Amino acid sequence: MQAGAASAILTPQESVFLFGYPHMPRYSTGVHDELETTALFLKGGGGEALFIANDLIFVGKQLAAGVRRRISAQTGVPISAIVITATHTHSGPVMRDHPINPTDPVVPKADTAYLDFVAGQMVEVGCAAVRNAVAAEAGLGVARAEGVGTNRHDPAGAADPEVPVLVVRPLGQTAPLACMVVYAMHPTVLHEDSTLISADFPGFTRRFLREQKLLPSSCPVLYHHGASGNQSPRYVTQANTFAEARRLGEKLGECVARVIPTITFSTRLAVAARSANVDLLVREIPPLSVAHENVVAAAAHLAQLRRDQAPRAEIRTAECAAFGAEKSVILAKAQGEGRLENAIKGCSPAEVQVIAIGAWKFVTWPGEFFVEYALEVKARSPDTFVITLANGELQGYIVTPGAAAAGSYEAGNALFSPANGRRVVEATLALLADGR
Repeated sequence: MQAGAASAILTPQESVFLFGYPHMPRYSTGVHDELETTALFLKGGGGEALFIANDLIFVGKQLAAGVRRRISAQTGVPISAIVITATHTHSGPVMRDHPINPTDPVVPKADTAYLDFVAGQMVEVGCAAVRNAVAAEAGLGVARAEGVGTNRHDPAGAADPEVPVLVVRPLGQTAPLACMVVYAMHPTVLHEDSTLISADFPGFTRRFLREQKLLPSSCPVLYHHGASGNQSPRYVTQANTFAEARRLGEKLGECVARVIPTITFSTRLAVAARSANVDLLVREIPPLSVAHENVVAAAAHLAQLRRDQAPRAEIRTAECAAFGAEKSVILAKAQGEGRLENAIKGCSPAEVQVIAIGAWKFVTWPGEFFVEYALEVKARSPDTFVITLANGELQGYIVTPGAAAAGSYEAGNALFSPANGRRVVEATLALLADGR
């Protein structure tokens, strides 16, 4: 087996609009912690794979495709074996102009110079990881993260506490070359009142692992966003502060730290990559009149909760529901004006990948999926882990039929139908079966 890794900084050098919360003219006033791009290249058994994780809210499909093409041309790694992901921090720059909402009075257009910079950094770390490859061994352990977050609609609802931890080290050495983790949780400890650039709690997890000497200080730590469409720290946060982001990030880091010493390494792990495309179905957008009625109802519900001094988490859920109702108005207007077609073309078809590393399989999906879909794949395919926001985004969520019927925030914010969850799951299981 061979492996290589590299990392670089993505932090903007100037003040930028921090994207992730609606209606807020939120420009950065400084940098709390650096945004990173980190790459891990693996080769074995005649196959290879390249993972690149980025401290960004998402990476658009077109940008990811361009980066993958450039890396493949320079290294020979097949495009289908390259994965570009985002940690989903809500304290970083705008990454894409959404064609369904070009007249938003608050959110500026994406800075093309910054997007070019980001693409260049990804290409550089990807190629460097391939160039740096050495004889290596790898091992995987599975941690369980409790107390970092829950289902954001029901704290006792569906969740996935498993955290796969892949560690790679040069042959004959004990110091890791890279570490890769996947966790299904929104990095939204920091809210709209925070104006410092940050990777949110995953940045503190990375820092903790380095400070505890489990990893070298310069060791690339790839953090991938799991199926977190309905997962959030909302019910466990004590405040929306950096101190709280650090507390939760270190709690996750402690879970990872406990499993690292138990990992068994192997020098003979076959690597294989397969992919397939799934055409996406657009959801049924409500008529504009109905969408406006839903906005009024959501606003009234939120106002009542505030008057009743309801619990903070319950109020936040209602705030998000109001945002989702407003997004349905935007979608209804875009549909009436013929602007949905470009948005759909920018996302569909959705690419599904399976990256096998020995007996372990990493599944990648674009966009934000409810955790129930990942749990089904894992139940039907042992040693399988799902990464989302991979190689693109879907301008919203893939929710469950139940969430759509309940009119959840994510359902109102979705461009695509809940039926796509089943379609993507079946395509994934077919890919997994092909590799047996």
